[in-house]
Amino acid sequence: MKKKIAIIDTLGAHGSSFHFYSFGQCIGLINANIDVSLYTNNKTMNPNIKGLRFYSFYKDLFIAKSIFINGIRWIIGSIRSILHAKFYGVSIFHFHIFYSNILILFNIILVKLVLGKVVITIHDVDSFSGSDSSYFLKKNIYKIADLILTHNQFSKSEIVNSFPYLESKIRIVPHGNYTPFINLGYKLVHSRDFLRLPQNKKILLFFGLIKEVKGLELLLKAFKLLLEKQSDVCLLIAGKAWKNDFSVYQNIIDKCQLSENCIIHNHFIAHDDVPYYFSASDLVILPYKKIYQSGVLLMAMSYEKPVLVSDLPPLTEVVIDNENGFVFTTNNIQSLANKLFFAISDKNNLERVRQNGAKLVKSKYNWSAIGRLTKKAYDTIF
Repeated sequence: MKKKIAIIDTLGAHGSSFHFYSFGQCIGLINANIDVSLYTNNKTMNPNIKGLRFYSFYKDLFIAKSIFINGIRWIIGSIRSILHAKFYGVSIFHFHIFYSNILILFNIILVKLVLGKVVITIHDVDSFSGSDSSYFLKKNIYKIADLILTHNQFSKSEIVNSFPYLESKIRIVPHGNYTPFINLGYKLVHSRDFLRLPQNKKILLFFGLIKEVKGLELLLKAFKLLLEKQSDVCLLIAGKAWKNDFSVYQNIIDKCQLSENCIIHNHFIAHDDVPYYFSASDLVILPYKKIYQSGVLLMAMSYEKPVLVSDLPPLTEVVIDNENGFVFTTNNIQSLANKLFFAISDKNNLERVRQNGAKLVKSKYNWSAIGRLTKKAYDTIF
């Protein structure tokens, strides 16, 4: 008899590409012979995955200006989703955690009240949103959960350092690739025309929400040093500033006289436009100062683009320097500048690294393999 599980994804397609993660997870679990239902918000379109039951019971989340109204909508959506899944015979309820708040605790307590098992995937151990209400909430959410999944050893270690008694119920299941959901048919020339980018220069891409921890200021300063050695390069910055002011970065651009070589698309990048950005680029840069896992990294590699990352453990668990990507010393501007020059100055080596990265993401990070790992984790509680 198949296990019946419900994935509760309140975020979905709201302001991000997280729905692709949920869809990939569903595909992997279905391939692992698990009966899967996905409960999400009405902004997320039905992916029409064979064997998946799809429900958008969370209505108009995050839209109202009133936190109270949004909270009521969340509670209604959770009650509908969890009771509906329980009526269908679901025994395992899988949640994705980016921060800890009272609404997430409500969901987990409700599942326990209907005698369900709780699985949580923790994406950000310490939230970058500043939304963690308290140590008390996080402690109890983690404690009540029957199974905790993290994407890498670094995140597991961070949790165990704070809550040693949780070690026995933590399993590592990597972040999957985006290959089922992307189109590799976009050509570089056409993509650059679409985005009005120069055809005769190398394009370095910084992509995603611009958060302070993502180190864009480091990249800009390193880019200035790169231009002193190689001038046929442009830096494309694609993403909306998030809880900070882009003027911080604009001041660096102005002070360092980078405007002629910087192309700034400081806005949310629509899903339909994302392929053009990756397809137009020669190298994707992730100069992060802190991260637990990066969807941008897996997306870049899924688009078969070479990547340059800081040497943070969650990134170097994926990227091996000069083998399937490039690595520089975190927070070190000179190291980043040197590695930028090294990466783009040897076309043949860049192509070799690109191919290795594409092979890695298709093998180790494919959703069928991840579905099997997740099923093994479920087996420990059911």
